[in-house]
Amino acid sequence: MSLGTPSTSTKQMYNLCLAALFLGLNIAASSVSIPVPGGHFYLNDVVICTGSLLLSPLYATIVGGLGAFLGDFFFYPAPMFVSLVVRGLQAFAISMIVNKTNKRRQRNGIIGCAVGAVIMVVGYTLGRAFIYSTREYAILKLPFQIAMAVIGAAAAIILVYVLKLGKIKDKYLP
Repeated sequence: MSLGTPSTSTKQMYNLCLAALFLGLNIAASSVSIPVPGGHFYLNDVVICTGSLLLSPLYATIVGGLGAFLGDFFFYPAPMFVSLVVRGLQAFAISMIVNKTNKRRQRNGIIGCAVGAVIMVVGYTLGRAFIYSTREYAILKLPFQIAMAVIGAAAAIILVYVLKLGKIKDKYLP
């Protein structure tokens, strides 16, 4: 091993620290909401999608699922188990699609974020109908869920591919 090549344990430590950073950002973003008819509009989708584009599927799932769960636990506990499952699946799907191959990574990122947005919208719509026992409430919130998913996915794609956050991560974090 040459002097400049980091060891496997060092790489794992960097990735674990990056995952911890995104986990904290997810919880913090869960505390900031914009009131909308039928609930609140959260910006943690940006953090979940960005983290999922940059991290392995395991770390992305932890950041998405556990981060959303803890954010709900601290600030609005009713849907916390729905968030655990839906956000975990969303993050896992995005990360699996983007990490499938190194070729066409940007295209895979866009596809992954689109799939993740569908998972989030469908999962929360079904979750709300189950938790609050009313389809009307879930349908009332649906346009805002779609907007939140689109804004989160678009912002993450801009951060990672346009503003080159992915390249910065690869340069400074092996």
